Amino acid sequence: MKITKDILVEIEYKLYDEENNQLNQEEEELIYLHGGYGHVFEAFEDALEGKGVEDTFKITLTPQQAFGEYNEALRVRELLSDLPEEIAVGMELDATEDESQEPLIYVIQEIEDEYATLDANHPLAGITLTFEGRVVELQEMSESEIKELLEHEAHEH
Repeated sequence: MKITKDILVEIEYKLYDEENNQLNQEEEELIYLHGGYGHVFEAFEDALEGKGVEDTFKITLTPQQAFGEYNEALRVRELLSDLPEEIAVGMELDATEDESQEPLIYVIQEIEDEYATLDANHPLAGITLTFEGRVVELQEMSESEIKELLEHEAHEH
């Protein structure tokens, strides 16, 4: 069996930045439904198309293909008096600019005197990423199994 549309794919991978630093502490596992469902990056999915169990891969994605370029406008300094009282570095705060859009999740990066620095960029924004790993398992999915999986996913969001 090969990776094609509507195949449930299980892979193990390590993630590296452009300096070849490993970004995940140990090999990670990912299970996703292949075929343009938005579960993984499009370029990542394209590179896995046609691979079989035990096949290895090394896929490099530019920031545009992965988490996007770092956007300086998503890094802000806020007065502590404008934020909740009990904040700490690493804490997440959601902010909705416009009800029609997804809320932004800001992570508190730094707290100093009267200000806090918050950043809504993904931690891997602006980084070229290389995924290196192997295909562990492939499973054919029936139409009803696919529908159930997608409905379950929709309820989680």
